[in-house]
Amino acid sequence: MRIVRSILLGLMLVAASVSAREGEPVVLQVAIDKPGATIDRNVFGQFAEHLGRGIYEGVWVGPDSTIPNTRGIRNDVVAALKEIRVPNVRWPGGCFADEYHWRNGIGPAAKRPATLNPNWGGVIEPNSFGTHEFMEFVKQIGAEAYLSVNVGSGTPREAAEWLEYLTTGQPTELARERAANGHSEPYGISFLGLGNENWGCGGSMTPDYYVSQLKIYARYSRNYNAAHSMKKIAVGPDGTDTGYTEAVMKAWKERNWSWDIDGLSLHSYTVGGWPPKYVATGFGEKEYATLIKETLRMEDLVRTHGAIMDKYDPEKKIALVVDEWGAWLAPTEGSKEGFLEQQNSQRDAIIAALNFNTFARHAARVRMANIAQMVNVLQAMILTDKERMLLTPTYHVHRMYVPFQDATYLPVSFDAGSYTVDGITLPRLDAVAARSKDGKVWLAVANVDPTRGVDIELGATGFMRATGESLTAPKIDSVNTFAAPATVAPKRIEAKASGKKLTLKLAPHSVTVVALD
Repeated sequence: MRIVRSILLGLMLVAASVSAREGEPVVLQVAIDKPGATIDRNVFGQFAEHLGRGIYEGVWVGPDSTIPNTRGIRNDVVAALKEIRVPNVRWPGGCFADEYHWRNGIGPAAKRPATLNPNWGGVIEPNSFGTHEFMEFVKQIGAEAYLSVNVGSGTPREAAEWLEYLTTGQPTELARERAANGHSEPYGISFLGLGNENWGCGGSMTPDYYVSQLKIYARYSRNYNAAHSMKKIAVGPDGTDTGYTEAVMKAWKERNWSWDIDGLSLHSYTVGGWPPKYVATGFGEKEYATLIKETLRMEDLVRTHGAIMDKYDPEKKIALVVDEWGAWLAPTEGSKEGFLEQQNSQRDAIIAALNFNTFARHAARVRMANIAQMVNVLQAMILTDKERMLLTPTYHVHRMYVPFQDATYLPVSFDAGSYTVDGITLPRLDAVAARSKDGKVWLAVANVDPTRGVDIELGATGFMRATGESLTAPKIDSVNTFAAPATVAPKRIEAKASGKKLTLKLAPHSVTVVALD
């Protein structure tokens, strides 16, 4: 019995020691004297595909709708997107892009043909929302246009004519047609995607075959608007597969004068295996940890593909463009097949923050990204139901991170600790810092642990005050609904130094962004 009591006493002392360490604040240092790369505002981009209710109902209701709109585009959605300062919107897809023929979406609405959308539910595509409507939309929200040309089922001529129609100021037949359709001045197109997932739904092309097409489309998809530069983005890897990365970067390195690109795309989702089976609500802690672990894989993906890009492009002229990312979950029960509708919980907020932090750490290479998708589809910012609209936890994270747009990355150091459940061990904390264009220092911290809060003690850097917002929720699967639209909403947070210590108290499963003074 004496031996048993000794063992029990020892275990109690160990537990007490661990508990004491867990209760201690985490010291975090911001290296304000070691500025890094600029965090390009374009990493906070959006993606709007003709998929489910993403465009129709979500953005476009038509000028005759009783839902308040400006030239057919929902006023409430526009106002919400302006608040998060959307830098760019990718359109029309996605898999839809490689079956989209732009001429179907111009001219009088009554004369536009009804076509099919075989990728997403096999529904009728009315083509009511086409080129001019998209350009009107990005103008209303103050964003840049990111178009994807059809490499899968289109032709180089079709792509070339679309760009001439959009961008030329010369009195060509296509320019006169554009003017007749309501826009006499040339448009400015900031980004052009040369295909989409051509390793998959865009034609199942081998890397070498895609490169042969890339050279043609990069050559003939010209921008004629000299007052507005356009960057061309090649199709890149599907997750961990490095075949496209190697082939495209090698071809770029060995290119002649006739073609060029500015970016290489990467697509990677938090999904937990295909087909998507993880539910958006009513999940447990193990399911939460599983998807957080998969989200953290983005760090390795960026490093892996970035290393290949460095081999061919050590000066980092080519951006890594993560133009599809986010949580892809089991569809909402009762939603239409192929519409990819899912709820959005506090877990999604943490997934968004972890991705943003990864992009910030790799800001020298990752200079653009687009979450999938903007409204009513996958990890959406906004959900709509007829005339009603609500903002998701992911939306709130986007708004909280606005100060990081075009800010200068500042290294941080801290002991992340660990969080373990059912054999899954994760870093407990993740954080990034940056100096915004107005000179303020901003800190973003994600507390991944759903059961324990944490105190963050700012190291000896002279900061005396922290003010900002923290996003947490009653549970990790809490969501906003039309009946309760503010269940998950940011709350004001403020801390003042005591002596020389500035301590932030962070709730479990939270995302916090503060300015440091």
